[in-house]
Amino acid sequence: MPETKSALRLSCITKEYPLVRANDCISFDVRWGEVHAVVGENGAGKTTLMKIVYGMVRPDAGEIFVDGRRVEIHSPSDAIRLGIGMVHQHFMLVDVFTVLENIVLGQEPKRGGGLDLEAARRSVRALLEEVGFELDLDARVEELPVGLQQRVEILKTLYRKARILILDEPTAVLTPQEASELFRFLRGFVARGNTVIFISHKLAEVMEVSDRVTVIRDGKVVGTVETPKTSIAELARMMVGREVILTVEKRPATPGEPLLVVEDLWVEEAGKKPRVAGVSLSVHAGEIVGIAGVEGNGQSELVEALTGLRPYRGTVRYEGEVILRPDARRVREHRVSHIPEDRNARGLVLDFTTRDNIILGDHYRPPFVDRYGFFRDPAIDEYARGVVETYDVRPRSIRLSARHYSGGNAQKIIVGRELYRKPRILIAAQPTRGVDIGAIEFIHKQIVEARDQGMAVLLVSADLNEVMSLADRILVMFEGKIVGEVRPEEATEEKLGLLMAGVTEAATA
Repeated sequence: MPETKSALRLSCITKEYPLVRANDCISFDVRWGEVHAVVGENGAGKTTLMKIVYGMVRPDAGEIFVDGRRVEIHSPSDAIRLGIGMVHQHFMLVDVFTVLENIVLGQEPKRGGGLDLEAARRSVRALLEEVGFELDLDARVEELPVGLQQRVEILKTLYRKARILILDEPTAVLTPQEASELFRFLRGFVARGNTVIFISHKLAEVMEVSDRVTVIRDGKVVGTVETPKTSIAELARMMVGREVILTVEKRPATPGEPLLVVEDLWVEEAGKKPRVAGVSLSVHAGEIVGIAGVEGNGQSELVEALTGLRPYRGTVRYEGEVILRPDARRVREHRVSHIPEDRNARGLVLDFTTRDNIILGDHYRPPFVDRYGFFRDPAIDEYARGVVETYDVRPRSIRLSARHYSGGNAQKIIVGRELYRKPRILIAAQPTRGVDIGAIEFIHKQIVEARDQGMAVLLVSADLNEVMSLADRILVMFEGKIVGEVRPEEATEEKLGLLMAGVTEAATA
């Protein structure tokens, strides 16, 4: 019989897809009154498992018990009726609706055949007081920063009486201060007898907020451990199956000449607030300049402008030269490489082979074509094999379609393509997003080696630890502007977090 103390128990949950067994007889329990973290490499099966619990995916085999009772969950509606709520990494909100309208959407109180918004307002205000959140119920969601949008998502689940709350990468878009506020809420939530399932790749946060951790590797449970009795290093070893170097090893930078110089750059759209507002910066040979900031503050538009993907006003010099009518090809021909933030939309053609993806962007130039413009297949094959071997892409085939690679290996193809061509300037946007801890270790090493070879590296990342570990200088963006520069030895999460929230006076005091 299942233990009644378990809020949720999974028994041999199995889910197969044509090319992979995503969940292979997964079993573990989650107790009432605990924050239970679920960790694993990218592709380990965490997301599939949580989609099964929330009714978005049907398992091929296995049983689910909620509060000791075997249940069938065929849809999110079934999960909600059982007291299970899920906050997705990408919020499921209607931007043009108010906070109140989003919270009660689909569960609106009725009176006389119509919507009773006042009753809804009273219920939501009582809920706000209970959990200690502050929100303007009449504000449109599109006007809220991401931290407050996440609160709206959480309140949506609590309004539906969720007692088991699933959070998928909940701190990916939060400042450190916002993450701390979230953790305080979670501890209070479980103190009232509820349960949280916390999915994250940030092991430091897992150690801070969780009571127990279940580690999944290759679709199987490696083990469940009590958080006070484990360590980040041990969790990493369980996830990857080997020892992982968790610190970035690099010697002090020795910057040379400025290779990328940006002066008063603006990215504007008609009728909208400027996405980039007068940014000036420089990146020298042999240094990594990191840009920190909550996503949505102009970082993406800045990267797109610098790589020829978006028009701008201002001046950009690549090795001292201004490109007239810049586009992606002209910028690339000036020995600039770009690791894009979205590997599927901008980094790879998923139906192309490894070989074809590796030469993208340089496919029209020697040595890949002869003087008549025809492909030189032997040269392409040799080059592609060099990238695959050097950057440890697995499987080793250069003929495999890109869509068949794991997230980590797909990212290695992009990193390999952009670095193997020996650029002078590397613009890396979210280089380890959605990548497992083993691949993160590898990619960080490659970026540091690129710096040591004299490359100028502009690193844009929403992962504050990544910026603090890799950067030789740290810039912070807020609402399209550079609001501060911090030396790594002086950087703290609190100081950077305040700048990321636009609080410049306290952060620089």
